[in-house]
Amino acid sequence: MLIHPNIDPIALQVGPLAVHWYGLTYLAAFALFMFLGSRRLRHAPFNALTGPQAWSFKDVEDILFLGVVGVVLGGRIGYCLFYKPVFYATHPLEVFYVWQGGMSFHGGMLGVIASMVWFARSRSKPFWQVADFVAPCVPTGLAAGRVGNFINGELWGRLADPALPWGMVFRGAGDAPRHPSQVYQFLMEGLLLFVLLWWYASTPRKQGQVAAAFLFGYGVFRFIAEFFREPDAHLGLLSLGMSMGQWLCVPMIVGGALLWRWAGGRSTQS
Repeated sequence: MLIHPNIDPIALQVGPLAVHWYGLTYLAAFALFMFLGSRRLRHAPFNALTGPQAWSFKDVEDILFLGVVGVVLGGRIGYCLFYKPVFYATHPLEVFYVWQGGMSFHGGMLGVIASMVWFARSRSKPFWQVADFVAPCVPTGLAAGRVGNFINGELWGRLADPALPWGMVFRGAGDAPRHPSQVYQFLMEGLLLFVLLWWYASTPRKQGQVAAAFLFGYGVFRFIAEFFREPDAHLGLLSLGMSMGQWLCVPMIVGGALLWRWAGGRSTQS
C-alpha cells in the first residue's frame, strides 16, 4: 500500500506570485501540441497541399489559441451543465468562479469542436481535415492534465483491495487504499491513445477517420477508467450503475464508430 506524496500544489512562489504545478501541466500540454503539430505538417496530405489549402506553422499557432479558448469556455460550461445544473441555475454568477475549480473534458471537447469549425471556415479548409490534423496532437495534453490531477491528489479512484501493490491512500479520502485512477487515465487516455493514434494517422486515411478514431479510442479508454475512478460525490452512480463520465462516453464511442464507417465510404483522403 502506497501513500500519496503530499506535494505542494505551488511549484514556485515569488512574493504574491504563485506558479501552480497544474498550470505548468497546461503549459506542457500547449508546448507538446506545438511540437506535435509541427511534426504533423510532415504527414500526408498536409505536406502535399499547396496554395490557399497549404498548412503552415502559423496555422498550428492559431488553432492552438482557438483550442485553448474552446477548452476553457467549453470545459467550464460543460461542467456546469453536465455535473451541477441545478446549483448553477440557482447561482448563475458562480459560473464565472473558475478559481473554485470544475472543468469537464466532454464540455472542453465540444468547445474545441466549435473552435475547429471557426478555424476551418476562416481558413476555407475542410472541417474534417482540420479535425484529423488536431486529433493525434491531443492525447499528450490529456496525459499532462492527469499528471496535474495526481500532483494535486484529486479525482482519486475507488476503494481498492488492500493487497493491491499500487493501492494508494489519498489525503482527504480516508485511510483505505484506492486505485490511482489518475495514473490509469494518464496511461490509457494519454500515452496509449497517443501511440495508437499517431501510428494510425501517420499514413493516409479517409478524411474524418483519424478524428473518428480519437472519439472512439478516448471513449473506450475513459469508459474503462471510470470503473476505477470514484464517481462525483454529488452524483454517485447513475442508471445501469454507470457514472456520468461513462454516460458521456457512450455517444463518443457510438459516434466515433459511425463516423469512421461513414468516412470510410468517402473518396477524399486526409
